[in-house]
Amino acid sequence: MTQPATDRLLPWGDPDSGRRIIVGIGEMAIADRPDDVIVTYALGSCVAVCLFDPAVRIAALLHFLLPESNINYRRAIDQPAAFGDTGIPMLLQSAIRRGLKKNRASVRLIGGAMISAGHNGNGLATGHRNVLAARSILWRLGLFIEAQEVGGVDARTVHFSAKDGRLLVLSGQQTKEM
Repeated sequence: MTQPATDRLLPWGDPDSGRRIIVGIGEMAIADRPDDVIVTYALGSCVAVCLFDPAVRIAALLHFLLPESNINYRRAIDQPAAFGDTGIPMLLQSAIRRGLKKNRASVRLIGGAMISAGHNGNGLATGHRNVLAARSILWRLGLFIEAQEVGGVDARTVHFSAKDGRLLVLSGQQTKEM
């Protein structure tokens, strides 16, 4: 029996040993129990912003779809986490309310791939625009990126441990720990 790529044994143990918190497109989650693992699937042009405070073991993840909320005001009201400019500040404020301190937070970005292009090979470069937006917004918020796994052409799945902030990034047959 083959094991799906997303259920491979994680470096920190059995993927089902704790609470698995699934984050969909345009959603976010904050984990504060040591055995919590936040998981988001199929990051293509979307970007995951991952915040971790090692002192209080707060892990926060946002899976945003588009860089700017002015693209769709109605959706921005109903689902602010779908956009980088509204979702990232919301993620930070929610994590701060749970105990995260900005000066201790590590920040990592995953995603922003060029999944498909237009007929002539020129896509909208949504993945690239998402990464640039995330960098700019984080910088304006006084947060600096510690590590990133962005660009390329493959979708990624992320497992984020609240115990120690480790990230496992799965992409095709590739597995990278951050």
